[in-house]
Amino acid sequence: MRKLIPLVLAALAAVVFAALATSAEDTFTLPAGSTLQVRLTTTLSTRTNQNGDPFTGRVIEPVFYSGVEVVPAGSVVEGRVTFVKEPGRVKGVGEMRLVAETITTPEDVRYTIAAGLEDAQGAEGAKVKDEEGTIKGPSSKKGDVVGVGVGAGAGAGVGALGAGGKGALYGAGIGAAVMGIRSLFKRGKDVILPQGTELTFVINRTTIAKRIANPENPPSR
Repeated sequence: MRKLIPLVLAALAAVVFAALATSAEDTFTLPAGSTLQVRLTTTLSTRTNQNGDPFTGRVIEPVFYSGVEVVPAGSVVEGRVTFVKEPGRVKGVGEMRLVAETITTPEDVRYTIAAGLEDAQGAEGAKVKDEEGTIKGPSSKKGDVVGVGVGAGAGAGVGALGAGGKGALYGAGIGAAVMGIRSLFKRGKDVILPQGTELTFVINRTTIAKRIANPENPPSR
């Protein structure tokens, strides 16, 4: 019986060690403030995308924790669009919000995460406007004002040729009205994130990334 005790203890130790090893492989820690630098591999737009649409990107800078590389460069990040606001007819621009949800390493190991957008580089005129990671499209207000002014000026010129000073006033009013009506049928600026846009996602609170089964590569039994 005494001879069996060391064997039992050794067997238990082996089981515990294996469990710890498996646990270490199945999770890793992303402390609060960690950032993921991701290059978008799909194109997103408030004109074509809706809430729930997926997106993908690749990590361009590795992420380290306690001196250990936990997210290698080249890992694939998948997420979804959680908010879309189309630009208005008279004023307003498009808005979009993205959330990163999973990371798949080059070794084809997949983990769940939760990270909000902090910055977007490479999308013309678009910028992140709040802590929720909402991307706002480029402003069109200045261009609209210039357009109405040009229309008024052109109308005034035509009116002046036809009826002098009063004609210029009437023409300016008509020109401005025409341009104003035109602006009612013109949409504001969309958010467009082309393929290659560099996105910065941030972990707002310490997160334990958990390994999940990859449907394209299920674990062997």
